[in-house]
Amino acid sequence: MSRAHLLVVDDEADIRELVRDILSDEDYSVSVAEHAEAARLARRQARHDAVLLDVWMPGTDGISLLKEWAAEGLDIPVVMMSGHGTIETAVEATRLGAYDFIEKPLSLAKLLLTVERALESSRLRAENQGLKRRISSTLEPLGGSRPMQQLREAAERAAATDAPVLLTGEPGTGKETLARWIHARSGRRAGPFVEVTAAALARDSAAAALFGSEDGERLRYGLLERAGGGTLFIDDLADLDLESQGRLAAALSARRITRVGGSTEVPLDLRVIAASSQDLAVRLADGRFREDLYYAIRVLPLNLPALRERPEDLPELLAAFVEHYASRDRLPYRRFTIAAQNRLRLHAWHGNLRELGNLVQRLLILGSGAEIDASEADAALGPVAPRLLPDSQSLALDLALPLREAREQFEREYLLHQLKLAQGSVGKMAKVVGLERTHLYRKLRALGVDPKDAE
Repeated sequence: MSRAHLLVVDDEADIRELVRDILSDEDYSVSVAEHAEAARLARRQARHDAVLLDVWMPGTDGISLLKEWAAEGLDIPVVMMSGHGTIETAVEATRLGAYDFIEKPLSLAKLLLTVERALESSRLRAENQGLKRRISSTLEPLGGSRPMQQLREAAERAAATDAPVLLTGEPGTGKETLARWIHARSGRRAGPFVEVTAAALARDSAAAALFGSEDGERLRYGLLERAGGGTLFIDDLADLDLESQGRLAAALSARRITRVGGSTEVPLDLRVIAASSQDLAVRLADGRFREDLYYAIRVLPLNLPALRERPEDLPELLAAFVEHYASRDRLPYRRFTIAAQNRLRLHAWHGNLRELGNLVQRLLILGSGAEIDASEADAALGPVAPRLLPDSQSLALDLALPLREAREQFEREYLLHQLKLAQGSVGKMAKVVGLERTHLYRKLRALGVDPKDAE
């Protein structure tokens, strides 16, 4: 785990050096800047975890510099320092987003306590934002089946290294959960866990989102820098555009990046875990995935088994989901009978853990009584939609077509069929086919399928 990186900005050399020495003795990594221009340059060279900023400096003062950074989207704590501050100055600094305001001459105890609290506040804010975005329902990869035992053993070994990890498996198998589990057991567990879904990145802005951007004096840190000292989790990696794939492969190899529009190389200190529900080897053969990124990210490949491949884990998973939703949503605790568990073992679980979690939540909300029996579980599963195309017993494919064109023909017919079953609702269709809605819209556009065709 890397040390927290602090930036001290003060025009008085004695104070700069004193603060640097104090913080360095506490095992912080410290950079210094003597004025606003040097501070801007330092922020371009590396992303810091916190800034100590003097209010009164020649040229651009600290409040003006703080206002400039706030306009760019300040995402780290800034502690203002002043030898003759006023209440008005402190209020203005706080309004602009400063974490705290300390007076000179600096108290050693106050300085260290303020820095510690600022870093802790930033860490907790990042964790809370991550918790709000989480779609996973369990906190660890559960199950005593042999596939899950093997997966956890491999994940434990992966956690002990900093090597890139590639998680594969069907949608809903818990790839994000496993990524968080690896991070929590790694040497970077005290650092941030930053997640991004590649399908949600617009093609024309994906590079800027990942690698950051510079436009004149305007500076924005990308996700790679925001994950500094921790882990960056990239879901749906196959949906990343080819240009961004190339930049990511180069960054993983060199451990350095250059922001979009910038010219300075910035060092990277993070661990990358990527996930994909698609077969990257097939996309590689089709020319839709870069070879350099394939081998750069596939250092430690881990495949997550589908739920139907480990039915013996169902009782433990059901108990965990009940406990989770009963505690989180204050729902009544209900127990699945043995008959209900046996009925659920026979289900295909095309949505895997996501489908199972939704089922448990629905039964806790809508049901009553201490137990869930087989008939209630069966009713909650609902009717199985027919999987043949209407007015046809089979799908006619031109087997003389190249593999890519044949697959696209099948995908087009399949999605049109699902659209009709969902009565043109892409949201309902996304749940059935197991794709995120943004990804599904892109897939439909790529195949020339208009949702209106189903109406």
